[in-house]
Amino acid sequence: MRTNVYVDGFNLYYGCLKGTPHKWLNLEALFDHALPRNQIEAIHYFTARVEARPNDPDVAVRQATYLRALDTLPRVHVHFGTFLASPVRAPVLECGANGKPIRRDGKLVVRRKPDGAVLMEWVHKTEEKGSDVNLAARLLRDALKGTVPAAVVVSNDSDLLTPIRMAQSDGGIVVGLIPPRPQGSAELKRLVDFKRDIRPHQLASSQFPNVIHDAVGAITKPAGW
Repeated sequence: MRTNVYVDGFNLYYGCLKGTPHKWLNLEALFDHALPRNQIEAIHYFTARVEARPNDPDVAVRQATYLRALDTLPRVHVHFGTFLASPVRAPVLECGANGKPIRRDGKLVVRRKPDGAVLMEWVHKTEEKGSDVNLAARLLRDALKGTVPAAVVVSNDSDLLTPIRMAQSDGGIVVGLIPPRPQGSAELKRLVDFKRDIRPHQLASSQFPNVIHDAVGAITKPAGW
């Protein structure tokens, strides 16, 4: 079945790539492996350009290198949202000996001043905006235009329930799900027509070569990836 794939890039990264050696990921190879019975026509990848961080000044360079690698794949189309950084004032959490926040009765514990007031600090908050909306809009547009008879959504975001339901009912297409995290959204899993999981061996076998080339020159896998 002719199929388009719609990937929430940050969901994919934090769901199954962060902390692994598989970040240099060839999306065409991955989805050809994960969906062997589908003819993948296009892969729409939704992301935002990140900014350098104090604890990771090279993150934007690594992302730019990866996006350049994706640009060598003819079936991959990258769509950009925005990446926002802002100062926010937030409660400080109590942490255990391992440096991680502790819970009492299932609830996070905030640190308090001697007078009992909650201790507040300014923190650097970053968030990605627009990818979920862009993904939903592209999915619905393609469904209503009858671009392909099937779509696969790669996300754990339950905000996509309504656009998926509309793509099925109004667009008449089959919609599958690949959740980046195995647990994922139970609601999404119940709604879609089929589900597939990304296996570690599929990630491992779907890596770009360490050095690839485009019209400009060599593209080298970032160090540490």
